[in-house]
Formats: sequence, structure tokens, C-alpha cells
Amino acid sequence: MTASGISGRSAFWVRVRSVSCILSIFLFLGCGKTDQKPAAHATSVVSSQNAAVAELQRPGVPSPEADPFQPFHIYSDKASSRNHYVPSGFMPNGRCLSLNEAWTANCHSGKTCIRVEYDLACSRKDQKWAGIYWLSPANNWGQRKGGFNLTGAQRLTFWARGDKGGEQVQEFTVGGISGNYPDSDLAVLGPVILSGEWRQYTVDLRGKDLSYISGGFAWSTSEEVNGESCTFYLDDIRFE
Repeated sequence: MTASGISGRSAFWVRVRSVSCILSIFLFLGCGKTDQKPAAHATSVVSSQNAAVAELQRPGVPSPEADPFQPFHIYSDKASSRNHYVPSGFMPNGRCLSLNEAWTANCHSGKTCIRVEYDLACSRKDQKWAGIYWLSPANNWGQRKGGFNLTGAQRLTFWARGDKGGEQVQEFTVGGISGNYPDSDLAVLGPVILSGEWRQYTVDLRGKDLSYISGGFAWSTSEEVNGESCTFYLDDIRFE
């Protein structure tokens, strides 16, 4: 056989091997199927992967390998680094309310708890109701961005007791802030008649959209449903 013949056969087998490698790559990627276009399929795979990565990177959305939702505290102790949200939304004006976040007598746990005094005599001369929102950032009634993505939380729990027992809170609330940057959902517990002893309460958050919550916690009540005084205590407020 001549040198030119050998050279021609070598070139032929080089081309065969190249085509074979290309076909193997297409088959591996699923591009060799007759009912799909290789380029379109590859683009679809990449788009799906990118979407999945973007979803896992969204704040508050755990990856499949991540731990379940960890407790997210609104109040654990005065000035604790674990605290989130600020009790700054005094309703309707704050004139008939007193708030002490560093109360130390007969707390549920830790060194401090929250004491709330609702002045009923004052309220009867004013707007006859009162409440406080824990907001993020402070004083944010939905006019600016803030809040947290709490996706994965199943409940908000807190401990409460009345100063005498019999004090009534009409609503304990999670979310519900409106405005330019509204909360993504609302959950309410109440009415609640408090005992003189510490009891744990739960706001059910299952099925709620918690992707944006700037109003982490609130309570509200009125002079109409209370007697001569309304002083109560809160402690260990957290999302779980």
C-alpha cells in the first residue's frame, strides 16, 4: 500500500473518532433524542438549575441540607444580641401606655422581662384603646424597606401573665403592616384573658406567607374589656 493510501486511511479514522466522541457527548446530555433539539434541551437544563440555585439563595429559605428553622427571638432579655424588632409602634398615640423592657421581678426566665401598663383612666379620656407593635426598623409603618424573611417558621410563641389576673388582651398579632412595603401576611390570636401565673401562648403561622414581615409582634386592647387596671408582663417572645 502506498504512503498516500496509509495517510488517507489515518485521516479517515481520525474523523470517525471525532464524530464518535461528539455523539457520545450528545447522548450523555440527552441530546441524541430525536424528539428534542440538543441546544434547546441544554438551555432548559441550565435555566432550571439557575432557578433552583436562586431559590435556595433567597434569604430565609433553607437549602435541603440546612437545619430546620432556628428560633428567631423578638425578646429574650433586655439588650440581648438575639433580640429582633423594636417596640416602637405605640397605638394610637402612646399617651396612655408605659413600657419597661428591663423589669426584673418574677420574670418567666432570664434576668428581665417586659412590663406593660395600660392606663385605663387616661384611655377613657382619650381614644379608648391602646397597643404596641414591635417593628423593623423602629417606627416603620410600611413606609420603608425592613423586616425579615421568616419562611419556615411554624408558630410564634410567648409567655404572658397578668399583674392580678383577669386582664384582657383583645389581639396578639404577627404581621399586618400596610403602606408602601406591606407585610406579606397576617396572623392573630385573641381575645386572651390572662392569668396571674405565667402561661405560654402560640400564634399559629402554618400556611402563612412569611417572606416579608416588618411587624413582628403586637398586642392591642381597650378600656371597655378591662376593669380598673390593666398591667401585664411578657417574656420569651420568639418565632419557631
